Amino acid sequence: MDNKKDNRYYIGKIITDLAFIVEHTKSFTQEELKDNEVLIDSVMFRLIQVAENSDKLTDEFKNRYSCIQWRAVKGMRNKIVHEYGNVDLKVIYDTVKNDIPKMLLELKEIADQIHPAIH
Repeated sequence: MDNKKDNRYYIGKIITDLAFIVEHTKSFTQEELKDNEVLIDSVMFRLIQVAENSDKLTDEFKNRYSCIQWRAVKGMRNKIVHEYGNVDLKVIYDTVKNDIPKMLLELKEIADQIHPAIH
């Protein structure tokens, strides 16, 4: 079993977290999400994980796939971590409903393009 932690590995982790968010929030309205504290915590944790794993991607990889807004991913993480009690749930909801599904599709396309030789 190959346990090499390269760009493919981290993209896989990011895709898993994004897919979790999409799957578990797809039927929620903004109000329903706001009222579900456990789901909010879970979504925020997954967003933090996405940012942490994106930080482990090589600069070359991120430059090659600049269609992904890597800085925005990191910015969301920083907002959640440093202002947890003051995070605007409207922004989280908008991100979950609009940005996350798009990013997930883009990353799945990228993952399909990656060959083992790309690091």
